[in-house]
Amino acid sequence: MADITDSGTDAAKSQPRKSSWRYIGPGIVVAATGVGAGDLVATLIAGSKFGYTLLWAAVIGCIVKISLAEAAGRWHLATGRTLFEGWRSLGQWTTVYFAIYVVIWGFVYGATAMSSSALPMVALFPDGPGLKTWAVLFGLLGLLFVWFNRYLVFEKFMTVVIGMKFLIVVYVAIRVAPDLGAAFAGLAPVLPDGSLLYTLGLIGGVGGTITMAAYGYWVNAKGWTNTSWMKVMRIDNRVAYITTGVFVVAMLIIGAELLHSSQIALTSGDRGLIDLGVVLEERFGVVTAKLFLIGFFATSFGALVGVWHGVSLMFADFVERFQRERRTGEAVGERTVDEVASGARERSVPFRAYLLWLTFPPIGLLFLDQPFGLVVVYGVLGAFFMPFLALTLLWLLNSSRTPAEWRNGIVSNVMLAAGGLLFVILCVQQVRDLPW
Repeated sequence: MADITDSGTDAAKSQPRKSSWRYIGPGIVVAATGVGAGDLVATLIAGSKFGYTLLWAAVIGCIVKISLAEAAGRWHLATGRTLFEGWRSLGQWTTVYFAIYVVIWGFVYGATAMSSSALPMVALFPDGPGLKTWAVLFGLLGLLFVWFNRYLVFEKFMTVVIGMKFLIVVYVAIRVAPDLGAAFAGLAPVLPDGSLLYTLGLIGGVGGTITMAAYGYWVNAKGWTNTSWMKVMRIDNRVAYITTGVFVVAMLIIGAELLHSSQIALTSGDRGLIDLGVVLEERFGVVTAKLFLIGFFATSFGALVGVWHGVSLMFADFVERFQRERRTGEAVGERTVDEVASGARERSVPFRAYLLWLTFPPIGLLFLDQPFGLVVVYGVLGAFFMPFLALTLLWLLNSSRTPAEWRNGIVSNVMLAAGGLLFVILCVQQVRDLPW
């Protein structure tokens, strides 16, 4: 395996870019992609069961995710290598894991994302097409949008999505009249009886899974390819997870005020948001309920488009690295982030092949019950991804693979180690809860 330790030398000499809000972009994309409908339901249920008591866990969760995404972005900028190239340097086992994961995960996630996008449209237009028709339509729309547009257009679209989500969720949170005293009290770390799993879920589950690994690819697609962009990337990343934090807090407020006080239970999964729409209509009228369903749609379809783009970039990098290594017999020696920044990845055959994989095979799952064995394998692989990401970043950023000045400090090591431990605990729990 060729050494990749000297790749950041020239980049490290670059002058830091002047920080400016006009540069913000990849963070907006990861915020729009990372918080899906399932995350919102999990936060709502936590608020409905425990009120404001677990607000502190949501805040800690955002801090953990800031550290994790910063590490992914720092690897790309400091080394000139993509994250998959870093994983590959740790051994062939990473290639095997990622290959299995990305194929099975994409197959099942595609159907999940399409269904999630369709649910609010069925509620908004009950006399219109059925769930499966809407789902197929949104899968095809996501495919066409990502196929024919490059990163900058994609980023503008995701900015609109995040704006819709932000305004609508915050509006509903204000509408339910939050108890600010109770909210501030919820910042004190307290664990009510029976709240441990909900607490771990809030810390570890909201704000992205594989999309966090995609953050470094979006940083490069933006044109940030060396350490001169490090300060800008860090500001961008903080904006992403502060925005995510606002979503989480707003949904916790809605759960606490609207559901906890009334002892209303939600359906598990994305359909819980449909239940909430009914509650909102009864309490605040049809306009608020419709607005919330539009926000639900923006959340789900934004996550769909974000995954269609970001994970396809990762898959394209994976395939092209693997093919080139097989031809040359060793790891790639030149900088790899420049290929992502050039837009070549978005036009590549592997990128478009994975787009097709995310769209067409999952349509079959919409018309069938998901095969039992596939659900189990999907659950296991998904549970292992966040520990895999946190612990491999901890490894990469403390080794000679990263230029010395950009290796982890104490804070980064503590946060990545704590996140890795948390994700291992969540992984064990998720695997135990699978329908074996």
